[in-house]
Amino acid sequence: QARLVESGGGLVQPGGSLRLSCQAVGSIYQMISMAWYRQSPGKERELVTSIYMGTPNYTDSVKGRFTISPIDPQNTAHLEMNSLKPEDTAVYYCNVDALDDSDFPKNLELWGQGTLVAVSS
Repeated sequence: QARLVESGGGLVQPGGSLRLSCQAVGSIYQMISMAWYRQSPGKERELVTSIYMGTPNYTDSVKGRFTISPIDPQNTAHLEMNSLKPEDTAVYYCNVDALDDSDFPKNLELWGQGTLVAVSS
């Protein structure tokens, strides 16, 4: 059974940096895309960044500060977050689209358990 393993996150001061990682493990045949969403209290979950066919996209509020890496052969990608601001505080969720490794591969959509990023002095 496929699942996502997230790591990273924590407490950082404004202007600091953090790195999140997400790995798809289990019955994965092929990765299609990976994305990071975030949700802060009282707000809807928003798409932060995604990567598809090696091409990244970013929401305007993180452009120039966040970088998503390509998906590597271990089905892992990283989110480098620099110049963090208090408004970046949220639970960050990894999301993956992939094909499973069954005889007739079918699409999987996976969500990570979420990791807290807190930016505060």
